[in-house]
Parts: sequence; structure tokens; C-alpha cells
Amino acid sequence: MDIGPLFTALVTLAFKLVIALVIFGIGRWVASLSAKWVRRALDKRETDEAVARMLTTLTRLAVLLAAVVFALSAVGIQTTALAALIAALGLAVGLALQGALANFAGGVLILTFHPFRIGDLVEIAGETGLVDDIQLVSTVLSTAEGSKVIIPNGQVSNSTITNYSTTGIRRVDLVFGISYDDDVKHAKAVLTELVAADERVLQEPAPTINVLALADSSVNFAVRPFVKLGDYWDVYFDLTEAVKLRFDAEGLSMPYPQQDVNLISSAGSAAMNDGVTR
Repeated sequence: MDIGPLFTALVTLAFKLVIALVIFGIGRWVASLSAKWVRRALDKRETDEAVARMLTTLTRLAVLLAAVVFALSAVGIQTTALAALIAALGLAVGLALQGALANFAGGVLILTFHPFRIGDLVEIAGETGLVDDIQLVSTVLSTAEGSKVIIPNGQVSNSTITNYSTTGIRRVDLVFGISYDDDVKHAKAVLTELVAADERVLQEPAPTINVLALADSSVNFAVRPFVKLGDYWDVYFDLTEAVKLRFDAEGLSMPYPQQDVNLISSAGSAAMNDGVTR
């Protein structure tokens, strides 16, 4: 049996595989280099961080895909058939991953209209945190609890977005209650003094202190000072403690919820029932 043709075919195939691997290796190097060039050019133009990351990723993927096509061509696979196969697979994957495509479209909308940027403090879909990253299909938030929240971009684009970093300030919403027996004007004066004494509270916009509601067991005040973003939680906690201590010192009570209950003795109930039956 003549193994010469088989040996020649194996050698040829091995040579083509080596060439394909070399092409793919060069393609990976070019992809990395191209991504660095694109990132450097975008940084010089001070492009938004999220946009720069996405374009850098797309550049790397495009070059890698081209390298794969060239490598397969070197092996002898027809790129025309490969393109048709990729198109068919793309259609099947697209139908199976409609949600992922919606998330990708949401990411494009976010990067186009810029409702927020990396580093902004936002509230999205009930989650509040700093924008850590805007990816192709999701947005990553870093919360005050130290956790990471990943929200699909399709949900982000369809949700109400509150961006606290747009103005750089935030309102602290506090509610304090006093007894109905306490002096409302005196309590309001105490709250006004405490808010004015905190240097972190902004003068503009001016804080508001007003009676919020005549509740079941208390007269409630709404205390709403404006602060810088970084001072929000410190002012929230410090002012809450200061009000409690000052109310105690001023004799202003913070009542517990109360409910009046009328009890009727069993003897009285029997007498009432007897009178009704007669």
C-alpha cells in the first residue's frame, strides 16, 4: 500500500494548521494592539468612559473575528459557506436571545443619550448606587452596602432613572413627631436651630421645616435640608441623633403609637343583654 499521498496530505494539512494558528496568533496581537490604539485615541478626545470601553471591546472582537475568518481560509474552509453559516447561526441565536438583544439595544440608548455616566449616583429600578460600569447588556451599580447590583440595560432603558449627580446636591428627607400636648412653634424653632447649626446644610436651596401631618398619635414635622452628595448619610444620621437629644433636653416628647381600647366587663355585658331580651 502506497502511503505517500496520505503522508503528503497529512503534511499539507499540518502545514495549513500551523499557518492558521500563526494567523490567529497574529490576529490576537493585532486585536490587542488595535484596542489600545482606539482607547488611546478616545482618551485624547475625552470620550465618555462607558463609550470608550464599548468601542474598545467592539474593536477587539471585530479584529478577532477577522483573524478567525483568515485562519479558517488558510485551512481551506470556504469563507462564503462560513459566512452563510454564521448568518444562519446569528438568526437562530437572535431568536433565542431576544431579551439579550433588547438589553444590547438598551445599552446603545444609554450610551447615545447619556442619562448617566460612570461615577454618577443614580436610582434605577429601585436600586441606588454609584455607576461602576456600563456594559454591552447591563449596568453595574456599587451600593452603599458594599455590594454590586447588575441591572439589564433593557430594564434600565424602560425604568425611571433618578440621577443625583446632575446637580451635585441631594435633599435629606426626615420626619420628626411631637406630642399633641407639646408647643408646635417651640418644636419648629428647635428644628430650625439644629438645621441652621449644621455647616454641611446648604443655604441654597433653602431647607424647609413644616408641619407635615396631624397623625393619630403625633404632630409630624417634615425636615428637608439640601446637602452635597458626599454629606447625605452623615447629615441624615447626625441630624436624627441631634434632634432626639435636643427634644429630650427641651422636654419635647416623641410619642409612641397609641390606641384607646374600651373594655366592658362580663357582668355589664350580661345585664345589657338581659335588658335587651326583656
